[in-house]
Amino acid sequence: MPAHEETSEDTSEATSGPLDGERAHLAGSRAALRAMREDVQALDIRDVTANWVNAAVLQAQIDDRIKALADLSHTPLFFGRLDYRHPVGAREAEGSGGEQFYIGRRHVHDAHGDPMVIDWRAPVSQPFYQASRNNPLDVDRRRRFGYTGGELTAYEDEHLTDPAETERTSKLLQAEIERPRVGPMRDIVATIQPEQDEIVRSDLGGTVCVQGGPGTGKTAVGLHRVAYLLYAHRERLARTGTLVIGPNRSFLHYIEQVLPALGELEVKQATVEDLVTAQVEVRGTDEAAAAVIKGDARMAEVLRRALRSHVTLPTEGVVVVRGSRRWRVPAYEIEEMVVELLARDMRYGAAHEALPQRIAHSVLVRMEEAGEAPDDRVQNAVARTPAVKAAVKAVWPAVDPAKLVLRLLADPGFLAAHAEGILTDDEQKRILMARPARSVKSAKWSAADAVLIDEAGDLVARTPSLGHVVIDEAQDLSPMQYRAVGRRCSTGSATVLGDLAQGTTPWSTESWAQALFHLGKADAVVEELTAGFRVPREVIAYASRLLPAISPGLAPVESVREAPGSLAVREVAGADALDGAVVAACEESLAHEGSIGLIAADARVPALADALTAAGHTYLSPGEETTAASRLTLVPASLAKGLEYDYVVLDEPAAVVDGEPDERTGLRRLYVALTRAVSGLVVLHAAPLPEQLGRGGDADRARAGDQ
Repeated sequence: MPAHEETSEDTSEATSGPLDGERAHLAGSRAALRAMREDVQALDIRDVTANWVNAAVLQAQIDDRIKALADLSHTPLFFGRLDYRHPVGAREAEGSGGEQFYIGRRHVHDAHGDPMVIDWRAPVSQPFYQASRNNPLDVDRRRRFGYTGGELTAYEDEHLTDPAETERTSKLLQAEIERPRVGPMRDIVATIQPEQDEIVRSDLGGTVCVQGGPGTGKTAVGLHRVAYLLYAHRERLARTGTLVIGPNRSFLHYIEQVLPALGELEVKQATVEDLVTAQVEVRGTDEAAAAVIKGDARMAEVLRRALRSHVTLPTEGVVVVRGSRRWRVPAYEIEEMVVELLARDMRYGAAHEALPQRIAHSVLVRMEEAGEAPDDRVQNAVARTPAVKAAVKAVWPAVDPAKLVLRLLADPGFLAAHAEGILTDDEQKRILMARPARSVKSAKWSAADAVLIDEAGDLVARTPSLGHVVIDEAQDLSPMQYRAVGRRCSTGSATVLGDLAQGTTPWSTESWAQALFHLGKADAVVEELTAGFRVPREVIAYASRLLPAISPGLAPVESVREAPGSLAVREVAGADALDGAVVAACEESLAHEGSIGLIAADARVPALADALTAAGHTYLSPGEETTAASRLTLVPASLAKGLEYDYVVLDEPAAVVDGEPDERTGLRRLYVALTRAVSGLVVLHAAPLPEQLGRGGDADRARAGDQ
């Protein structure tokens, strides 16, 4: 796979000529994109809008189109080229010559409408990711481009049909994967691998679950899948909506630029907490044991029982007065209506709205039997009469979801009545409020409480469904949280992303089958990514020593990147010297290009912050954007998940483990912290390392080299 790069020493026709031609195509493509944007900006909608509402809607669409056509200087318009042997769509016997397509992040056409750059999501682009020597897909040559600061500086050719050319690892592909991380997460559209591409392009109708260890690109795959689905099903998803759910705000800030870089501006992002806190404000916390119980799927049945307990059978009939006539619906007939509605198991609120109409209809039947001719307006009027309203209030009263949950958590008798046979007495005691609140507003709701209220709200009125939802770090959700997310895609599909080995909540899922069942997507396809592209082989092998303890049976990631010297494990003589050693390691890492993350147990963060400040170093918090001038981030271990840095300094592994409520969760937290590095990891410890890491192999060599 020959690579070509124009340098001061190499300006031969063989390299500079083709490279100049590719640069000219890049310049022409940028000019064409500017023209496309100017055409949209020049649109005059005054003569095509009937009123100000239509004008506002159309103008908003035009504004979105202008934003989508922006030329981002740091984002190359194209990253590859496909030279087909024959015209696309033609049989081999047809056509005298092939076609050439430039593959990029968005479509660009010239003044005649001819494509200058093809969107990476188009069918004609797929062979860029899928073609191989064994199956070239009619591609004669695949060309990759290298950029420096937005300027095209190199290209690399792979002749898929030339038996004389030996297969080699793409240097440009490897360089792009290993490019230093500064700023938020970037797209991987130029480096998508065949197994990732299969997931990205899977159909909208099915839910996909991606199990992927550190560095396998599962988050990027999920985001690129959203971009692909919006391309392939734009009108449908424009109506139904898409949503990306992340574990916390820092994570969402880190990934927020990926979709805009791919031309997708309208995808909403949220945490699970954002979804379920519409009715109450979260101001309290739960002990781990209580949170586990509240997050258990059994709570859904407790809530259902408690809600249905408000329904009572009537003891007397209803008398409706219309003019000089009185119409009576007997109690037994209303009872039949109530029993029928209960049997249908419809939403509580929908039944509450249906019952007065049922009673009113019964009155209308009696009117018709008496020779009158009432219409629908009469039925609606009867349904709104005081007598009917009073009967419905007594039999099927309106219920506020938050008040229902408050009563369950504050009233031991009410909870016992509806949790009998579901929760043990001890479990009931654990979730009861220590100091029962007097009202919904005064209650100190926890995050788990908000999920219960959301569940109760759905039992009363159906939650609207979106077209597609992406859930990242999904292994950390409780069964009740899965149900909350599942309600948001009940008529749509989902992309579930996670790693069972990185589950760091006491309620984290044990299997994807279990998680998908609670999500309401039991028939989802589970894909596993085991090839690692981010974390060096030495680092991931060291971290994988924890797998037997944290997730038995899970296959370790096989990293494709060898980086000798990327791991150093250093023992510090005494806890008093640890802060200084950490600062020195950060200074050592800052000598390299790229971002640096100092990860430590949450309790250690204040001391390390003081040590960095005393040494004259400024630092960022997770979620703040790194820049060339500010590259060091101080990361509490609890917020490290999903983030990545070129170089990581990990402080005191034992403290990371001890900071969690149980050893397994602590070891999983440590596994996360150990796998955030792209180029190098330095582990410093004064206390003994967790025994699961053991000694030997990479760790021994690292110690020998550092002492």
